[in-house]
Amino acid sequence: MYKLQKKIKYFFKKIKILKICLTHRSYNIKNNEKLEFLGDSILNFIITKIIYKKFLNKKEGYMTRLRSNLVNKKNLFKISKNLKLNKYIYLGQCEIKMKGQYKKSILANTLEAIIGGIYLDSKNINILEKIIKYLFIKNKILNKINKKDPKTILQEYLQKYKIPLPKYYIINKKGKDHEKIFTVHCKINNKITKGIGKNKKKAEQIAAKKALIKLGLNY
Repeated sequence: MYKLQKKIKYFFKKIKILKICLTHRSYNIKNNEKLEFLGDSILNFIITKIIYKKFLNKKEGYMTRLRSNLVNKKNLFKISKNLKLNKYIYLGQCEIKMKGQYKKSILANTLEAIIGGIYLDSKNINILEKIIKYLFIKNKILNKINKKDPKTILQEYLQKYKIPLPKYYIINKKGKDHEKIFTVHCKINNKITKGIGKNKKKAEQIAAKKALIKLGLNY
């Protein structure tokens, strides 16, 4: 466990707390579920604080979407994987047979439990903020804060050169409700680019990205 603590830049005063953080419910009745709940709340608070400080002029909806893009199972799994958490998790025999140590949900939840455990062990939210910033920067997740999406970049470019703004049209929808595929056209003057995605927003972003490439802008 020394290597894990070194990686997260925190050494537990009470090692039994770390052990609980790493204990899945399939292994023991005394497990990390409550710490996961605590860690999830703390993580959301700290990421919200970072976003709030950086985007004081932005609306709540924008900040909510950005937080969702940062604090999700995919990103938590990425951090967990790089920490090699699968080597340290305590799992029951059935879960081991199902390769639970590699499951995204289990690894992401364990990371949240560790965040909750650090708070219990340190009683210091500032320490946690530094650790979370370190882990999110090291794994290139906080970089997303500074990256504008293709639609925004395209709009700003067109406004700068007084070119009419793009219009987006859904030209096709196919598939069942839960797995629809959208085809969207982005029209600037008489030039059209096409985007295909799992939702309208994704399709528009792809169409906007193609428009940027056509304009000679590297995105």
